[in-house]
Formats: sequence, C-alpha cells, structure tokens
Amino acid sequence: MSNSSEFFLDGGGDGVLLIHGLTGTPAEMRFVGKGLHRAGYSVLGVQLAGHCGSEQDLLATGWRDWYRSVTDAADRLGARVDRMFVGGLSMGALLALKLAAERPRQVAGLALYGTTFAYDGWTIPRIAKLSFLLPLATRLGIGRKRRFMEKPPYGIKSERVRQRIAGSMLAGDSQAAGLPGNPWPSLAEFYRLSARVQRQLDRVRSPCLVVHAADDDIASVRNARLVERRVGAEVETLLLHDSYHMVTIDQEHRQVVERSADFFARCASGRVSGQRPAVRDV
Repeated sequence: MSNSSEFFLDGGGDGVLLIHGLTGTPAEMRFVGKGLHRAGYSVLGVQLAGHCGSEQDLLATGWRDWYRSVTDAADRLGARVDRMFVGGLSMGALLALKLAAERPRQVAGLALYGTTFAYDGWTIPRIAKLSFLLPLATRLGIGRKRRFMEKPPYGIKSERVRQRIAGSMLAGDSQAAGLPGNPWPSLAEFYRLSARVQRQLDRVRSPCLVVHAADDDIASVRNARLVERRVGAEVETLLLHDSYHMVTIDQEHRQVVERSADFFARCASGRVSGQRPAVRDV
C-alpha cells in the first residue's frame, strides 16, 4: 500500500476496510484491524487525504478528498477479496455510510464506531456545539486561521492509553496520534459531509452494527440513534459502559473486535440482512 501510515493485513476472502476519523490516523484502527485479521479477515486501514501530516496538509483537503481516499481504498481492497465490509470511527463512520449509500452492492455490512454527525458530547464547549454554523462562517471568511483544541480526556477513558496517545499528539507525532486541534475550515468541511450523509441515510441497505459509548465525551448517543432511525437496513446497537469516544482503542476494544467479527460473520451467512426489522440493542 502506498501511504506510509496505512496498513494491510492479508487474510481470507472476506475483507474489512477501516476508516479513521477527522484529524486522526490509521493507528486508531489497528487494534480492531489486528483482531479482525486474527478472525480470518483481510484488513485495510486507509489513510485519509491530508491526514498524518501537518495542519497545512489537512487544510489543503476537504470532504471530497477524504471520501475519494475511501473509494480508492475500497477499489483496492475489493480487487483482493470476494466480499467487503466497512468499519469507520467518528467521521470515518460517516464516510462508511456514504460509501454504502452510493455503492450498495460493494458493501456487505457496516460497523459504525462512535458515529459523529455533530460534536455534542459532554466535553465539547458550548461555543463548539455551534460549529455546525462553520460552513457559513468560512464562506464569509470568518475563522480561517482558528481551531478548536482537543481537551482531556481526549475521547479515551483508559488513563494508560490516554497518556500514551496524548503524549504523542501533543509532541507533534501526527502519524501516531493525529493532530491536537480541529481547524475551523476542516470542521466546516466535516459539517458539509455530515449534512450530505444525513440526506443519504435512507439509501443505506447494508446491515449496520452501531457501537457507541453510553458516556461518549465527543459525540452523544443521539448520533447513534440517528442511524437507528434513518438507515434502510437492519441495525444492531452495542452501547459500551466503560469507554469514551475512541471505542476502537479504549478499555472495551476487545469487545468491539468480538462483536464486529461476529456481526460480519452473520452478515456473510445471511443471518443478518439488508431488510429493516425493529432495531435491536445487543
């Protein structure tokens, strides 16, 4: 694979494409990727355009570039495997939903981790909860050089993992831990993407596993409930009670792996379908 932070784990004929979040890195998907690989899947952790570099690298890209990274990665993984599932964290979940809405035959199932349509968790400052207005503000030239800085607990309940990730992030190691802040123009691009994906949710026909922290500090459970209400396929929801936003690396990441592998296996066997029954909490 061409980008240095991407990872590919060659496994069986079923593959999983994993998508990280805004200002994040493929490293936040490695625990899940390795677990799914042990379960027999081929796994590609994609690096989104403009990520794992400087803030200027990120600002040079927008949501269309990030989505193009996903479609290109889906084409690469699709050429290697017989069936493809997609998992995404935070904004990565939105990109996964968009791919499923636009390529229903290519996506056999979705795992949506900490789905984020809006930053509305309990650590988000009141002013930042108005960031859905940023697309308008940036069109007016407001805030082009401003950013929202991340604050503890950085989406991570585990103190050990938090110290390691925060240390790398604050030290400027963007390949290992991403950027420490969200530039306003990039957040504006995120909200443009969010609005488009929300309009496409009823086109999603891939079964969905929704994994969300009950006490998510970045994106409240309302984001998960939106998926439950709006997608046109079967939805299973797993609420975690000992994790924060970054469920793929936090204290219950092993449970995330186990449920994801089980869900994909049931999708492959036809026990979970694209039909829309009642939403199930698991």
